[in-house]
Amino acid sequence: MGAATSLFAPPHVALERRGDGTLVFRSTDELGPYPASMAHSFRAGADRHPDRVLAAQRPPGSEEWIELTWGDARARADSVAQAFLDLGLGPERPLLVLSGNSLAHLTLMLAAFTAGVPIVPVSVAYSLMSRDHARLQAIAELCTPGLVFAESAEVFGQALAGVASAGPEIAVSASVDELAATVPGPEVDRAFAAVGEDTVAKILFTSGSTGAPKGVVNTHRMLCSNQQMLAQAWPFVLDEPPVLVDWLPWSHTFAGNHDTGLVLARGGTYYIDDGKPAPVLFERTASALRAIGPTMYLNVPAGWALLLSRLESDAELAATFFSRLRFMFYAGAALPQSLWDRLRAVADSLGHEDIPLTASWGATETAPAVTSAHFASARCGCIGVPLAGTAVKLVPDGAKREIRVAGPNVTPGYLRNPEATAAAFDEEGYYRTGDAARLVDDEDPSQGLMFDGRLAEDFKLTSGTWVRVGALRGALVSAAGVLSDAVIAGHDREYATALCWLAPGAADGADVDDRLAAALAELNAAAGSAARIERLLLLPDPPSLDAGEITDKGYVNQRAVLERRAGEVALLYAEPCDPRVITPAGPRRSGR
Repeated sequence: MGAATSLFAPPHVALERRGDGTLVFRSTDELGPYPASMAHSFRAGADRHPDRVLAAQRPPGSEEWIELTWGDARARADSVAQAFLDLGLGPERPLLVLSGNSLAHLTLMLAAFTAGVPIVPVSVAYSLMSRDHARLQAIAELCTPGLVFAESAEVFGQALAGVASAGPEIAVSASVDELAATVPGPEVDRAFAAVGEDTVAKILFTSGSTGAPKGVVNTHRMLCSNQQMLAQAWPFVLDEPPVLVDWLPWSHTFAGNHDTGLVLARGGTYYIDDGKPAPVLFERTASALRAIGPTMYLNVPAGWALLLSRLESDAELAATFFSRLRFMFYAGAALPQSLWDRLRAVADSLGHEDIPLTASWGATETAPAVTSAHFASARCGCIGVPLAGTAVKLVPDGAKREIRVAGPNVTPGYLRNPEATAAAFDEEGYYRTGDAARLVDDEDPSQGLMFDGRLAEDFKLTSGTWVRVGALRGALVSAAGVLSDAVIAGHDREYATALCWLAPGAADGADVDDRLAAALAELNAAAGSAARIERLLLLPDPPSLDAGEITDKGYVNQRAVLERRAGEVALLYAEPCDPRVITPAGPRRSGR
């Protein structure tokens, strides 16, 4: 692209090997200075380039973009910040946002940053897909919000009623324009002056992949230090304001902190994509990308899977998508090798061999980025090296090593939950993530780390052999080619099995059954007992949000699925083999 600044900074790392097998892996680059808060970053950007577009969105069904400039965003944020102060919002009475990504939501976020009011964006699914709103009520009771915002009182009516039952003093709003009509006074600047590194910026609720969701305290120190870490790994963002086209929900740390933070810290533009990686909504994503070429594209594997088929078949979309793209990026879940290969192939076939496909790793508790594969040679599954200012401790846990993290991007703890906070940190103050990693090359730490699954998901067969669930699930999904996800069963059983969901567009039937049987046979041909799947069952109904089986981004909670679907698991192990079950020898047609 002819840019003067390098895409990636070369990694500089050091590895300490302790006698007990623990590895301490850190960047040797010193972390540079960063602003006191995201509000400081935002105000500085609005002063430098008030006429630049900060964000844009399309009304439902329209292809026309409604734009919000940095200068207009600053004026509206100050007005809404005054409204927050008038309503008595503050650290103990935060802002709870039920509706999804929008210009209104962004205005509220910036106003909350300015006024020192924590914002609590919760998954839209908790409001619109839940039947009992129990999680939403529990969040409201824990957070004690002073104001609840939902962009449509009609659409979110039942959810708002559920939240209101958690406290009679909670105000409700469905119009950001009413809040923005407030005339800002000197109280706004006084509140802004009091915002600092330790001010709570957000409360983000974990997806609950290994337990009940908890309110993760996110300070401005966490968010601002993390953006400085990213800038040192990706120095080009200092000269090239990022342009994002992004659907990922702001209730999650990936988009809510990582992606919006990139735009706010580096003077960029955020095009709010109202699509989603689901067949009925993905056309909106495709049309957004036909119109706007991003400078970097950040997505989860489920999003990449749907986009890839369009890139392979839609020349207009591919031309715009790659027109100014600096790199392709995935995070949040493991990317199947087959998907990596196809993405690499389509980019290379269009003459974009120089556009890397890269990854990162982190957590809600780490703001989120901890490691980054900021080198073009990274392979599929590599999560990179520690970012400047962070230290990663790899602690032996059976045959794996747990990733633990220290740095200014790490949370001080969980909201009003001292027991969970104490349990989250080890004796040296490292945050325990529950994830595992291993070195790509034991002799060359600069090649980074490979993600090695979640410790809580792995289990033993009756033979005493450990089954590495993350690796096995990825191998199955990649080999099959028609699955959206899978859950591996087999704890204290003789062999492993899988509950699976078909990918969108894959029609259930004899051809798919045969393909899955062939995939099992191929997977098992050269595998030991720990990497074999003897039986597979396709599930007709999707994972349930209310039952905790799935998060708002489509991540499957392995433990919740196995507990809720104990009957289907029993079916996998029934003798004689049930006709609905697929084996490497093939499906039994009579039951399908």
